[in-house]
Amino acid sequence: MRDLAPASVKGAVFGLLLSLLLSVGCGSVTTQKGFYEPITADLENSNFEAAARRIEAAKAENKYKKKDRFLYYVDAGLAYHYASLFDTSNQRLTQAEDAADELFTKSVSRAATSLLLNDNVLEYAGEDYEILYTNLIMALNYMAQDDFDGAFVEVKRANEKLNLLELKYADASRRFQEGSQDDEEKVEIEYSAKKVRFNNDAFARYLSMHVYAADGKMDDARIDHELLRSAFREQPHIYDFDVPDITYYSEDKSILSVVALAGLSPVKEALNLRIRTDKDLDLVQVLYTDPWRKDSEYGHLPMPVSEDYYFKFSIPEIVPRSSRISRVRVFSSSEFLGELQLLEDVARVAEETFQAKKSLIYLRTVARAVAKGLAAHKAKEKVDSGGVKGWLKKAAVDVATDVSENADLRCSRLLPGRIYVGDFEVEPGTYDLEIEFLDENGDLVSAQELKGYQVLKKGLNLVEAVSLK
Repeated sequence: MRDLAPASVKGAVFGLLLSLLLSVGCGSVTTQKGFYEPITADLENSNFEAAARRIEAAKAENKYKKKDRFLYYVDAGLAYHYASLFDTSNQRLTQAEDAADELFTKSVSRAATSLLLNDNVLEYAGEDYEILYTNLIMALNYMAQDDFDGAFVEVKRANEKLNLLELKYADASRRFQEGSQDDEEKVEIEYSAKKVRFNNDAFARYLSMHVYAADGKMDDARIDHELLRSAFREQPHIYDFDVPDITYYSEDKSILSVVALAGLSPVKEALNLRIRTDKDLDLVQVLYTDPWRKDSEYGHLPMPVSEDYYFKFSIPEIVPRSSRISRVRVFSSSEFLGELQLLEDVARVAEETFQAKKSLIYLRTVARAVAKGLAAHKAKEKVDSGGVKGWLKKAAVDVATDVSENADLRCSRLLPGRIYVGDFEVEPGTYDLEIEFLDENGDLVSAQELKGYQVLKKGLNLVEAVSLK
């Protein structure tokens, strides 16, 4: 069909679209993640030093913005850990932990007092599961260097953070509530954080159990072993599989412990929703938009609204990534030693720890979408309603508003997806170890060899293997 709009109209509309898009900062409200593709390829091919170099190059090219510095620190720290550059890994992960503490308070304060700010423009303070594994990866770094004190400190920090999660989000909820009362938009909504149902991490208990045993503190090791089992018993929504058969003590032999990090952690994806308001009922209804649930209700909120309208928005959700690996076997000097067992599904931990924050993201995003939708409705009433020019102006308002409502999908993409462990009673001595990662059909995905590993009679004998495919 021939374009009938005059050039002057096209120019005016183009200018309006451009100014609107620039005013909402479309680049700053969209998560940039394309640069992760070659990094992920290096990780899956076990080219860990190459992945670390790519991360440093991305930082130099400003792919990691200042507001994303937590992500740079944790991504670099993980890559250096996989590359066995433990000191450098600890430097970056320590920076990540420090940044998380600083940025959470800062981002909550900004979000609470400025409803119209999209989450993407705020400084990223990390998800709680990312911060948890930051400490646990640092513990592995210290264990690799036989620094038991350093490992104890990191496990203790991880446990303390889990214990304080509920308090952390109760405080955040209070600050959002206070901030919303002062917000210029005056959108009335009740903020309350969802209860956190995770306070005991099995992997943290496993690490501290073995460090205690290596340090000769058997009673403390026994307590951690019991706490590990209670993590499974009391948190079946996270640990919905059998407790692995683990041990920290042998009467007349040594314990060889193998930890395998397999696959890659979950990511955030956008859950696209639509708002439908009812001014007569003072109700905001939130609807699914995907084909298999279209127009079914995601949720609803009582909220005074002055107009009836239908408007799109999106929130982040945790989505697991598939892995080719389903089994891990250990061989010692070509003899089968045993199969590792699943200890932790990182996706389950991520999903649960994200729920408290997600409830705040959801409520705040709904309130922001309602405020922007009403503002857009008023803006469209003011523009010329006649002809192509008026129609395009209204479309420009809708486009600019939609662009400003992209979900914040920032997350680290370098954490492992699953953690397998095995403890084997062996005679002290020197061993050639091989760890095989297999798919569901029993076919070999990758293998890692460790020649001449010395198993001590007393002390820590812990081997780590990594396959992120």
